[in-house]
Formats: sequence, structure tokens, C-alpha cells
Amino acid sequence: YSEIVGHGAEGLVVYQETYHRETYQTLHTAGPKKNFNWRLDCPERAYAGGFRRIGIGALFGLANWKFEALALCAHLEYLYKHCWKAQFTVAFPRMRPYAGNYEYEPDPELYLPDKAFVRLIAVFRLLFPQVGIVVSTREPAALRDAIATLGVTHMSAGARTEPGGYTGAGSDDLHLTVKGRRVELTEKSGCEKATEQFQITDHRRAAEVAEMLRGQNLDPVWKDWDESLLALA
Repeated sequence: YSEIVGHGAEGLVVYQETYHRETYQTLHTAGPKKNFNWRLDCPERAYAGGFRRIGIGALFGLANWKFEALALCAHLEYLYKHCWKAQFTVAFPRMRPYAGNYEYEPDPELYLPDKAFVRLIAVFRLLFPQVGIVVSTREPAALRDAIATLGVTHMSAGARTEPGGYTGAGSDDLHLTVKGRRVELTEKSGCEKATEQFQITDHRRAAEVAEMLRGQNLDPVWKDWDESLLALA
């Protein structure tokens, strides 16, 4: 990571996806992500490499949400003790229909319901007053508007989840990924486009979300740090 930091990167976001080891092993059968502990140690390697911002989270809906919440809390507490010079953000993304299963329906035994989602934000704000809390466009606009003043510090907007979604280059090198391995398309019609990794719910443009925040007496901040500030230290 130190080489990336040397080129100007200052933050890394890496989600464990699930802290439940058995579920993790079931979902990751090949490739570098197969190693649970290697993935878990990633934030510490990022810190050792010089990243000053580190984001963690669990993908709620893969395992029991209460287990995930407690594990995420323990992980964050550990990182604050051992990587104390870094700034941390935490996120609670919930499963959405995704590439390979756009008919996905949440398992009621595992899924994090709206009321618990809001309570979780409040609990993490109380336990970790300095942590940044991220709410993404996975969540519907009405819910994001309602919780904007409850301790949330980061919101995405105008998000695209397909490869090349922001540049339009997602059709240049189309292929399938099967169990972590690249598989070439056997037939091409010439009209193929990269599919989104998962579906989002809030499709508003960044300017619209910023206007919503101003309407709640919040100040949208697009950038709050620059390497040039180090010269003033």
C-alpha cells in the first residue's frame, strides 16, 4: 500500500462482507479473498502502508445481522486501539439485487430491517463519537433524507456500480467472472453493456442530494483535505 500512498492516495475502504467465518468460506471459494484472516487484516496493512483514512463495514444480509453488528463494533474498537493515528468510517450496506441474482429477496432471518438499521447508526454514533458513518445509495431516498441528521457524515450520490459506469468505457472489455476467474463471452451481438454489480435505490444526482442536505441545515462538503495542507503543519 505504501506505493499507492506515495502517489497521493490517502484513504482505503475495505469491507469484510461478513464476519461469520462459515458463511465467508461458503461465499469465497477461490482467489485472494478466500483467506478470511488476510481480508480481516487488510485495514491494518493499509494503516502500516500510510493510509490516513480507513473505512470498514459488513454486508448485512449474508449472516445474522446482530452477529455482524457486534463483530463490526469489535473490529472498529480494535482498530481504534491499534491504528490510533487513522480516521475511520463505518458502513452498514444492506444486500440488494446483484449481478447473478437480480431476483434477490432478503432472508427475513438474516436481514437488517429499517428500524434496526436506524438504531445501529445511533448506537455506533454513541459508542464511537469520532467515527464517520456512511450511508450509500443502496438505501432509498426517503430513508436517507430522514436519517441525514442522526449522525451520518458521508453520503454517496450519483453512484454507478457497473464497471466503467462513470466513463462509459464499460463495454471495451466485456467478459464474465465465474468463481473469481475470467471467462470470455462465446457470443457477442455488439450491443452488450457491463452490468451493474448491484442495484441502487437512490438515483438522485449529487446536486439534488446536496440540496436536500442544505434543506436540513447541513453543509455539503465535497473535499475536506488536501496534501498541500501538510506544508502548513
